Amino acid sequence: MVVTLIVVCEVGFWVLLAAGLAARYVLRMPRTGAALLLCEPLLEVVLLVATAVDLRGGAEPSWTHGLAALYIGYTVGHGHRTVKWLDGHAAHRFGGAPRPVGPPRYGRARARHEGRVWLGTLVGAVVATVLLQAAVWYVDDPGRVGPLQSWMGAAWRAAGIHGLIALSYAIWPKKAPEEKPVPVGKDA
Repeated sequence: MVVTLIVVCEVGFWVLLAAGLAARYVLRMPRTGAALLLCEPLLEVVLLVATAVDLRGGAEPSWTHGLAALYIGYTVGHGHRTVKWLDGHAAHRFGGAPRPVGPPRYGRARARHEGRVWLGTLVGAVVATVLLQAAVWYVDDPGRVGPLQSWMGAAWRAAGIHGLIALSYAIWPKKAPEEKPVPVGKDA
C-alpha cells in the first residue's frame, strides 16, 4: 500500500505542477496556478499520515516505510528548488519572460551552487531521519524497527556522497575554457 501511495504522490506532484504552471502561464490565471502549486505539500502530508496509519494498524515496519520517509525528505529538501526551476522555464516558454539563467558552470560560483544543492540533500536527510526516528518511537518495539533504522543510514550515506561531490567542485574548481585570441589580419 505504501509503495503505491508513494507512486501516486510522485505522479500527483507532477500533475499538480503541470496544472499549476499551465493555469499560471497558459490560462493566465496566476492565483489558480499558485493555489495548485501550494497543494503539493498536501501530498506529503497524505503520505505521512497513511504511513503512520499503516504502522499503527500493525503493519510490519519495512523498506516501504523507510522509502516514504526518504521521499518526504527529498521533497522537503529539493521540492521548492525544482518548482522554482520549472516555473522559470514555464515563464520563459509561455509567459514571455527572459530565459532563466542556468547554474554557473565554472569556478567558485559553481562550487557555491553545488554547495547550496547539497544543503537541500542535507535538509532531506535531516527530515527523513526525524520521520524515521518518530516512526521508531511510534512502533515502540526494538525487535521490529531494524528496517526503519537502516534507512537512516541510507539517508546519511546519500548526503555524504553528495557532499563529497559538492566538495570536489570547491577543491578542484572547473576552469572556464580559455578564449583563443582572434588573429589580426596583416592588412588591418
